[in-house]
Amino acid sequence: MRYALAIDIGGTFTDSVLHRSDGVTWTDKTLSTHDDLLRGFFTAANLVLNRANIEMAHVDDVIVHATTIVTNVLIERKGFSTGLITTEGFKDVLYIRDEHRYDMFDPQIEYPEPLISRSLTFGVNERTFADGTIGKGIDPSEVERIIEEIKEKSVVSVAVCLLNSYANPQNEKQLKEIFKKSLPDVYVTLSSDISPEMREYRRTTTTVVNAYAMPITKPYLESLVKELKLLGVSQEPLIMLSNGGLIGASIAASSPVRMIESGPAAGALVSGILAKKYEIENIISFDMGGTTAKACIIQGGEPLVIGDFEVDRRYQFKPGSGMTVTVPSIDMIEIGAGGGSIARVDPLGLLKVGPDSAGSAPGPACYDRGGTAACVTDADVVLGILDPANFLGGDMRLDKEKSVKAIQALADVLSVSVKDSAWGIFSVVGESMAAAARAHATDRGIAYRGLPLLAFGGAGPVHACYVAERLESRMVIYPPLASVLSAYGTLVTPVRLDLVRGGLSQLEQIDWDKVDSSLSSMLKEGKNAVKQAGISESNIRFAFAADMRYRGQQDDITVSLNEDPREQKDVFALRQRFDKVYETIFGSCLSDMHVEITCWRITVLTGNAARATSFRPSESPGQAKSHRKVFLAGEEFAVPIYSRVELASGQKIQGPVIIEERETTCFVLPAWEVSVQRDGALIAEQF
Repeated sequence: MRYALAIDIGGTFTDSVLHRSDGVTWTDKTLSTHDDLLRGFFTAANLVLNRANIEMAHVDDVIVHATTIVTNVLIERKGFSTGLITTEGFKDVLYIRDEHRYDMFDPQIEYPEPLISRSLTFGVNERTFADGTIGKGIDPSEVERIIEEIKEKSVVSVAVCLLNSYANPQNEKQLKEIFKKSLPDVYVTLSSDISPEMREYRRTTTTVVNAYAMPITKPYLESLVKELKLLGVSQEPLIMLSNGGLIGASIAASSPVRMIESGPAAGALVSGILAKKYEIENIISFDMGGTTAKACIIQGGEPLVIGDFEVDRRYQFKPGSGMTVTVPSIDMIEIGAGGGSIARVDPLGLLKVGPDSAGSAPGPACYDRGGTAACVTDADVVLGILDPANFLGGDMRLDKEKSVKAIQALADVLSVSVKDSAWGIFSVVGESMAAAARAHATDRGIAYRGLPLLAFGGAGPVHACYVAERLESRMVIYPPLASVLSAYGTLVTPVRLDLVRGGLSQLEQIDWDKVDSSLSSMLKEGKNAVKQAGISESNIRFAFAADMRYRGQQDDITVSLNEDPREQKDVFALRQRFDKVYETIFGSCLSDMHVEITCWRITVLTGNAARATSFRPSESPGQAKSHRKVFLAGEEFAVPIYSRVELASGQKIQGPVIIEERETTCFVLPAWEVSVQRDGALIAEQF
């Protein structure tokens, strides 16, 4: 028997999954320890290792890790002092941004404050032209003066983003060599390594984000590798990336910007696998944890991977109000709506929930860890949905009195009862999640009405039925391992790395020698990275794509290619594929317009890992173990309580009903019926 271990560090809880090769799986959850991630990792790991009665050295398959460490560092601004070196005359690039206004009619729009201030931004007198020609090289003495200033200001990490370096990285690489000799202890991130493509602001923010997070992620991952070796683990742990793939810890340590959506990406990817299993063409994955809720549209069993996304949006999660990073990521929407999201009354006297979260420390009031704010979990306790004595199977008891006290403070302001106030929190957070899912689907031209929901995460099964009704969906699926599905998803995802190289050229005037150089460089880099993850070259495959646009357009679209474009060098075929994709998105194409290629992309990947779980429903139908009063929209119901492990395949139960398992609770509303599937999944359908 072989063992595989997955650890997913979330904003509130850390999930652990131990999988044995015969399908037997152990799971657990523990509160995240943001002050000491290494301690949190091994605390979660030991919970499932002890359940299986084995030691870490027995984990001989893979160890996979997903984490919110980068997201937390960026949003909470807890990184170390970081500097930026750019071409002289471009020092204000982070403040000027791309000159886009995300709301044309609001004169007081807000953007996140740049991660690096003007006082830590330095200009160097160099110039690389757009065609890659070096107009002026690096003056070592000028760089040495900058290094002295960086020493004085105690900068520990530096982002280097020189003008047009995507076309020729020579000056950036020379600058890094000078740093290695004079200041070897400072982390240096080059834009030509992290984001070698055009558009200065996007390339700069991506480089800055990477540099800002590296002093935290690199020591952490290096310590993790070292500690695992001391415990007898021979293989290097794999790290989940935002694109839904895995890569070795040594590669991920130097590219933390690729890890921003680490955990949520795994959940979206496994949702696609389950959609294929249940033969559902399109589905909405709904992942609600302790800090955030994530929604992703799965089409044809696959989530969409996009070439860029935003971090730290400051205005109602509106596109354009955050920091853009140009790394591939699974396309999803994430909002501050989780079990720890804090409820409040705004200046207009309206009840609001989130995006602020109590997290794991101090947590919701019912955690009894010092928190006094009313949170979503407190509302679930007061409504009767959650059993305070059975949270995490009784290992973490909740204090209902503290929940009542916290919500009473809101109720007094709103002039309503405690239960009405709790229902208000429950419904407001549900409406927020439904609105986010609607916006996400509508922006992509997808008809969301009626799409089934796949509910997972610690709080997802509690709120999914309510959200489904707002989306006019008539089906909710509660899969096995629902509470830790993202962690489990890391065990069935492929090793994958997405690479990009800028190369602006007109389609009719492609320099195939340059294309060959760019693609060959990416293929070599990708092979080496994947081999370090323990994959043999025979199991590696490649997918090719190009970012294209009509000449004169600002934005481009990614066009997937059937084969290596160097084999046929067929310009006409490239044009046909672009026109087809463009027409699909915009409804028409402009056959008389010239087309440009802005960059080339290569995806290096392997197949999905086959690590199925074996979950056997009970042989005889389960009976309600008790009843509990649950308050819903002004009315109290005596709701039967079932244990999920006691339900039999084919058993059907009408709502309202609560089905408890150790790490989460499935709450099904009236007018819904739950049926138990052979694999242990619960499917609720509205009648």
